[in-house]
Amino acid sequence: MIAVAGLSVAASCPVAAAKSPAGAWPEGQRPTRLTKCAKAGRRSAPDRIRALSRPTTGKRVCRRKVGEHFGSALGPDEAAPAAPVPISIPMPKEAAAVHSGASPDVPKPPPASESPSGPPPASGEAPFRFFSPSSFWNTPVAAGEALDPDSAAITGAFEATIAHERQAGNGPWINTTDYSVPIYTVPADQPTVAVQLASSFSSSALQSAWSEVPMPIDAHPSDDTDATLVVWQPSSDRLWEFWRLTQTAGGWKAGWGGAMQGVSSNQGVYGPEAWPGARVWWGSSASSLSLAGGLITLEDLQHGQIDHALALAIPSVRAGVYASPAQRTDGTSSNPLSLPEGAHLQLDPSLDLTRLHLPRITLMIAEAAQRYGIFIRDRARVTHFFAQDPTPTGANPYSGPGGYFEARSPAQLLAQFPWEHLVLLRMEQHRQS
Repeated sequence: MIAVAGLSVAASCPVAAAKSPAGAWPEGQRPTRLTKCAKAGRRSAPDRIRALSRPTTGKRVCRRKVGEHFGSALGPDEAAPAAPVPISIPMPKEAAAVHSGASPDVPKPPPASESPSGPPPASGEAPFRFFSPSSFWNTPVAAGEALDPDSAAITGAFEATIAHERQAGNGPWINTTDYSVPIYTVPADQPTVAVQLASSFSSSALQSAWSEVPMPIDAHPSDDTDATLVVWQPSSDRLWEFWRLTQTAGGWKAGWGGAMQGVSSNQGVYGPEAWPGARVWWGSSASSLSLAGGLITLEDLQHGQIDHALALAIPSVRAGVYASPAQRTDGTSSNPLSLPEGAHLQLDPSLDLTRLHLPRITLMIAEAAQRYGIFIRDRARVTHFFAQDPTPTGANPYSGPGGYFEARSPAQLLAQFPWEHLVLLRMEQHRQS
């Protein structure tokens, strides 16, 4: 059992802290992440790494004009903005939140005499998995799955991005205590509260979905400008996620997000089947893929096995198109070799991972990438995976010689990941309307 927010929660359901979005976004399209104007290169190395590992949204942002996306799909109660709005699909990111840290920790490498092994994997039942067993998140890649015709060229360009990040010393990364996902698992009798949709774009359906949220009184969204938070109630099989979530004197408010009923039978992406009146632009990610999907949970790490696909954020996302299962995009790249959101990467299944002598968590990620693959979920300044924010537990199981990161930084761990062996599975692409 894991005690979180004063509750005893079965370990079979992951629990993590979440942040709250304070900004407001339209129902017609989720705000795309904003690009920071500050020059990261002027900061110290640790600060620069932390800043770049954050999604491309921040308190100091460069504003861009958004195209003509919002008006086309809005319902009768969803008026599009008259003036240009900041581009940030995952949703606005400003709200006050309390995560565990403003950025990922960068542990020092262990002395040469040490060889930390990290927490031993637990035995027993397989880790809990969100969404339907047939969801794209939970379905292994079929043997002989067709590759995209441009697989070699696109993955080659992506490999060059990874090489550039490694040379610059700022990535790739694993987000944990900053710009990741805190999940609060709550019991059936958790008191409910209303969360106000504080957005310039109205959505009666989303506001209705937030009218009774079993939000813990001491819940904390992620401690960053996204201020995300997920509430998961197994007894009702419902999930709520928020972006820019804040707790004010007048109650909880969020800039955008989603709600999902029948989570155990859902595919893990927002659309009409998620909730009465739900639309494909619901959700806190830029692609409408749920924040709970592809997350490396604490339970995954306790079991020593990631039994689902992984979510990845990347710097160069193709503009104007997205690939199923994504429902939208905040891509800005005109490079035809850039990856669209929703793209499904796989680590070459013929690669013998045992010969690589990878750190434990790197091996877990590689095994999941071979069996289930990696979905591009968001745009960010540096390539990164998402690992569950541990703030609700009151501890950080990632850091230190005995932690899951084995006293290494995420950049050190992922430097050994075989990025050059990724392939791109065939894409079903759609043009953003």
